[in-house]
Amino acid sequence: MPYPTPPFDTPRQPMPGTTGAMSPIPDHGEQSYRGSGRLAGKKAVITGADSGIGRAVAIAYAREGADILISYLDEHDDAEETKRWVQDAGRKAVLVAGDIQQASHCKAIIDTAKAELGGIDILVNNAAHQASFKDIGEITDDEWELTFRVNIHAMFYLAKAAVPLMKPGSAIINTASINADAPSPHLLAYATTKGAIQNFTAGLAQMLAEKGIRANAVAPGPIWTPLIPSTMPDDAVRNFGKQVPMQRPGQPAELATAYVMLADPLSSYVSGATIAVTGGKPIL
Repeated sequence: MPYPTPPFDTPRQPMPGTTGAMSPIPDHGEQSYRGSGRLAGKKAVITGADSGIGRAVAIAYAREGADILISYLDEHDDAEETKRWVQDAGRKAVLVAGDIQQASHCKAIIDTAKAELGGIDILVNNAAHQASFKDIGEITDDEWELTFRVNIHAMFYLAKAAVPLMKPGSAIINTASINADAPSPHLLAYATTKGAIQNFTAGLAQMLAEKGIRANAVAPGPIWTPLIPSTMPDDAVRNFGKQVPMQRPGQPAELATAYVMLADPLSSYVSGATIAVTGGKPIL
């Protein structure tokens, strides 16, 4: 199907942004994704599931038969919309708001999954923070630390809490980025954390292999989510996605199948991998 191409005329938003204020509205697969029972009976925790990639994964997982814990910061309206789509698919949806910078909150997310879903088979570490800066001097110490706490520290806290509850055949899927291999200088802190995520995933896959738990990553290219108009300069937003061979940003719906494949028990020999979804731009 044809997807929107730049230039875009979408209003600037405060962080972390909302879906409804975007133009065009992102496609999360609401009308297009068709499930086939690949995750029947599974229980999934997805961070940043209120919007963007996280919402698309939640919709796809629910239509594949999984119950979903939707972790998000404070975007309550967006989170309720994701919950509605999960419930429309006939699956259970649990909302947990809060800041994953804190190890205690990450543990509370997993504890809630155990109590409300009855366990956890799939952990999708997707939530992220980014901000654009032209010069290293503009990046405050607090901003640098915030980016690391949200993007990589939280993955450690969540995985550490989840692994003891996971049975053989379970899966951890981390959202990396094309910035792990081709870092944008304007996203210095964000790109650095994405490199760390890729390394974390590769090491974690080896550590968990004897437990029968797989760990993989998805590396998106430019994807049209609320993070874009709320964190990037106007010109970058207007021309977002033009730099890749397909000359447009990906829609969240276009990533969902990668996350489904990595969670599918039939992908039992896939661990330590990074799946690139980049509109034709190779990663090294």
